[in-house]
Amino acid sequence: MMRSMENELQVVFGAGQVGRLLAERLVARGSRVRVVRRSSGAPTGAELLQGDAADPQLCARAVAGARVVYHCLNPPYDSAAWAKLVPRYMDNLIVATGEAGARLVVLDNLYMLGRTAGVPMNEDTPINPCSRKGEIRARAAERLFSAHRRGEVQAVSGRASDYYGPGGELTHLGAQFWKPALAGKRGRLLIDPDAVHTYHYIPDVAAALAVLGTGEEDVLGRAWMLPCARAGSLRQLIERFATALGRPLQITVAHRWLLKLGAHMVPFLREIDEMRYQWEEPFVVDDRRFRQRFGLVPIPLDEAAKATVDWATRAYGT
Repeated sequence: MMRSMENELQVVFGAGQVGRLLAERLVARGSRVRVVRRSSGAPTGAELLQGDAADPQLCARAVAGARVVYHCLNPPYDSAAWAKLVPRYMDNLIVATGEAGARLVVLDNLYMLGRTAGVPMNEDTPINPCSRKGEIRARAAERLFSAHRRGEVQAVSGRASDYYGPGGELTHLGAQFWKPALAGKRGRLLIDPDAVHTYHYIPDVAAALAVLGTGEEDVLGRAWMLPCARAGSLRQLIERFATALGRPLQITVAHRWLLKLGAHMVPFLREIDEMRYQWEEPFVVDDRRFRQRFGLVPIPLDEAAKATVDWATRAYGT
């Protein structure tokens, strides 16, 4: 059973790949929506509050009167920035949301789970980070659920793997892939395209977060694996894109030694290299509990592929 959120204030922190789609979904179902972000621009029908979530006073002002708060913030992809901002964002939103008497729904990833030797990951998979970014995420998750257990906030999180789909500019299938691919050249990848890996479709992630915002009280105090298509290879996904596009798409993959070399000079490549373990063994999400509890299933792969190609053609086509 889901609670009605019509005309009730929902606050979305972050309007990036997931936050914008989430805000649009909340507006469409009749909620009052406030989007909090540092830059300008909010979905039609949503109120914009510009500001930095690192400011606790801004957070308190943003969530005043809210029923549900969604944490979709992500600092720049840099371990030093994460170490500084991930805990600050989490602490500020825990305090502000708790004082407002609202529910806090947190979008999280799987970095904290580390290597699993190919065993599918579910809600019982132990926290065992093997990267600096994973350690940062693990500590933030512990802050969240410790606060929930102490009664300081009502919290729930949804975990997802690597994204693809409309708006996915910062994914492995962003501009560095689509711009050359749509121009008839080879789309560039930094990861193994043949590794078995779960990829979450961005609209599925947004839909699932909205569901967690309306779930009964017993969904709280835990992390849920968000719904996803069956794990497969990136090459298979790109073949679906090619079918939707009506012509082949070619790829080129950076050699590991080249990535290692570049990591010494380019900070972003160093951050990517740290996470390559996820493509060295099957990285598989088991989302059965979410599906069984909420009845939400992912959008069919062919439909998702077509929507992704349509977006990429508009964004990067010539």
